[in-house]
Amino acid sequence: MLRRRHLGRVRFAEANDLQRALLNATDDYLLIMEHPPTYTKGIRTSDGAFLVDLSTLNAEVIDADRGGDVTYHGPGQIVIWPVITVVDDPSAGKSHVTMMEDAIISTLTMLDAAQVLGRVGRLDEYPGVWAHLDTTPVKIAAVGVRTKRNDHGVRRTLHGLALNVSTDMAAFTAIIPCGIPDRPVGSLQSLGLDVDVLEVEELLGQELAARIGGDERVTRVDRSVSTTSDERPLIRRLRKAGVNPDEALPINTRKPEWLRIEAHMGQEYQSLRTLTEDLRLVTVCEEAGCPNIFECWSDGTATFMVNGERCTRACGFCLIDTRKPMPLDPTEPERVAEAVVRLGLKHAVVTCVARDDLADGGAGAIADTIYAIRRRSPGTNVEVLISDLKGSAEDLQLIIDARPDVMNHNMETVLRLQRAVRPSASYHRSLTVLARSVAAGLTVKSGMMVGLGETADEIEEVLADLANIGVSIATIGQYLRPTAKHLPVARYWEPAEFDDLAARGRALGLSHVQSSPLTRSSYHAREALSDATPLALPTRR
Repeated sequence: MLRRRHLGRVRFAEANDLQRALLNATDDYLLIMEHPPTYTKGIRTSDGAFLVDLSTLNAEVIDADRGGDVTYHGPGQIVIWPVITVVDDPSAGKSHVTMMEDAIISTLTMLDAAQVLGRVGRLDEYPGVWAHLDTTPVKIAAVGVRTKRNDHGVRRTLHGLALNVSTDMAAFTAIIPCGIPDRPVGSLQSLGLDVDVLEVEELLGQELAARIGGDERVTRVDRSVSTTSDERPLIRRLRKAGVNPDEALPINTRKPEWLRIEAHMGQEYQSLRTLTEDLRLVTVCEEAGCPNIFECWSDGTATFMVNGERCTRACGFCLIDTRKPMPLDPTEPERVAEAVVRLGLKHAVVTCVARDDLADGGAGAIADTIYAIRRRSPGTNVEVLISDLKGSAEDLQLIIDARPDVMNHNMETVLRLQRAVRPSASYHRSLTVLARSVAAGLTVKSGMMVGLGETADEIEEVLADLANIGVSIATIGQYLRPTAKHLPVARYWEPAEFDDLAARGRALGLSHVQSSPLTRSSYHAREALSDATPLALPTRR
């Protein structure tokens, strides 16, 4: 299976960690993206490759474990990394490079009927693709790869190609591009070929896929340009993602029988509510309007929300308060631990609001809460449901070092609907958070909603991505619209459809898939952990 992912703009470090997770995947992948301004140094980069002081560059400078020398990545450049299985021979890299060069040459031949680029092809002494070969050769595409055996002994490829379409060529003047001082670098635009970046991206993706072969699955992030409209932004974003809000269910639509919950406010429910009020704790059960609150609280379980009750993001599905956050309360971790002790919890779930206003995104306070529970109740399993921490590997490491028994971060929806549903987050970033957690040896979990306009096949693609990066547990539940200001419900999925999604996830290799209309991220969390693939965790601090 070849899974082609058009991801939009991705930071190099995040893409790099994602491709490394896919090194052990069963499926082949084409990761198609562009980077923000970034200089990457290959394993053969010389000391004199940069012609300016690095501190003057308005771009990241990163060491990359690929072949080749220094190059530049930025907007208007198509970057494609095939993470695919090749023959187990060190020379496989050479034929892989040839395959990518052939795909680029074929794509440009289709686009350049007037031969504005002149003859396009290779220079014998240099890798990559060149234009104007009959006059003064100009490099328009760089290629740098690495092949490596994965943990299963299978040789896979890393990194790939970068084709300049409308890239700012001034950025290349700061370096000796690819270590070639006497050959110019250009873009399709600078050489007179005016083409759309997304059109080139699609054609090149198709050419590569045809050469790699196999059954192909294609998904892409919405990269359409914003337009002016009198509609609310979340409705505009839905339309651009291919969902017609006019066909959604009215907010007063009667819920089907399987979504109706009876309120059972028994002694256990009242006791837990009294406890949370006494300890001044916030639960996501109440803040997010969870439909399972009566069942879970009557069972003596709850999901504690830390880092305050105000979120710095305004996702289109969430009921949590988005006013300016208050400062962190340093006593909160101990108060959560006290609640765990009083309740005698065997499995504690700790979630959080997004705190983009904090230097560490709130990661340190989450880690402190894990440590506090460990000290007070060492026999309790601790599960955390975290934000993406804006993609910071350093902040995520704070939580990883605290060794939660389960690291949970939600994908929330399919790739096509990401911008509409959670405009401050991204599909690739969520995958990277999960991949980094898997690489650290944690049991990792993720969840998503249905009913926003997605298809079953799109959900299966998310489940495939989760399985391929090593996630163990997935949850799938029905989206319920909190208020008329939130995203509308496209439809209610039926229980049999949830069963089908669970079967698909298990067939893809996920250890546990909790899928039902009322499933939420922490629903039956203890049972999910017991079904997950056991991992040997390092000694806890």
